[in-house]
Amino acid sequence: MAFLEPVTLQGAHARLEPLSHDHVDGLVEAVSDGELWKLWYTFIPRAEDMRKEIDRRLGLFAAGTMLPFTVYDADGKVAGMTTYMNVDAANRRVEIGSTWYAKRVQRSALNTQCKLLLLTHAFEKLNCIAVEFRTHFFNHQSRRGIERLGAKQDGILRSHQIAPNGTLRDTVVYSIIASEWPTVKAHLNYQLNEKTR
Repeated sequence: MAFLEPVTLQGAHARLEPLSHDHVDGLVEAVSDGELWKLWYTFIPRAEDMRKEIDRRLGLFAAGTMLPFTVYDADGKVAGMTTYMNVDAANRRVEIGSTWYAKRVQRSALNTQCKLLLLTHAFEKLNCIAVEFRTHFFNHQSRRGIERLGAKQDGILRSHQIAPNGTLRDTVVYSIIASEWPTVKAHLNYQLNEKTR
């Protein structure tokens, strides 16, 4: 059995389904909410490139290095994408990344719910020893979100990648390790309860 098998993850505020070409129209609508591809410090597919992005992610799934999801909000409407990526089955490590959400659901309970679902599956079903998060140094919104989860910064990979616009990306690396998971889980459940009061 492969380390990562397709699975649907469900919570009160979000549902994660294995990515499919059937989701293209909903994903085009979601990415158009806020014209998310205009953010220079991250890669979010343009609406017209969504089919190609689905192909890319499904190709990485076939290679065993990614498990991509389509994210649905509490009303059952497509809200974005997320993945397990950079899969290291031998060392029971995954990265949660390549995540984007429609503007309408940003700063809602949806992201907290998605991360709780993904982390619970990683630590409690896949028996991961660590889950990693990476983001651009200048993506302050993402960095704050990762820190709110309870992840700790491991370091900064300087001049780590060449961005599509030719600039050099400094990548900030965070992780949550298995021994921290019970505390992080309690924290995320608390945050969800506070957001829904």
